[in-house]
Amino acid sequence: MKNKSVDIEKNLTSAQFAAKLRRLADAVERQKPFAITIAGRKVTVPASAQAGVEYEREGQSAEIEFQLKWRPKKKSSAGNR
Repeated sequence: MKNKSVDIEKNLTSAQFAAKLRRLADAVERQKPFAITIAGRKVTVPASAQAGVEYEREGQSAEIEFQLKWRPKKKSSAGNR
């Protein structure tokens, strides 16, 4: 199976965003995996993920992205029967 590229974004209210950041901060501080569902897709970030912050500005638009990067584990074909 080839690696599939996925790009999912979901807008959140301020309260939802703050709650997710708190859960993430707790997981990072405890060096535990972080599980999140984004637009119906469950993602588990391993405790070993590398954290970073990115700032972009283009014309009249600017953004900051809090990033977690890791190499996803390959899924076993036995579990996909």
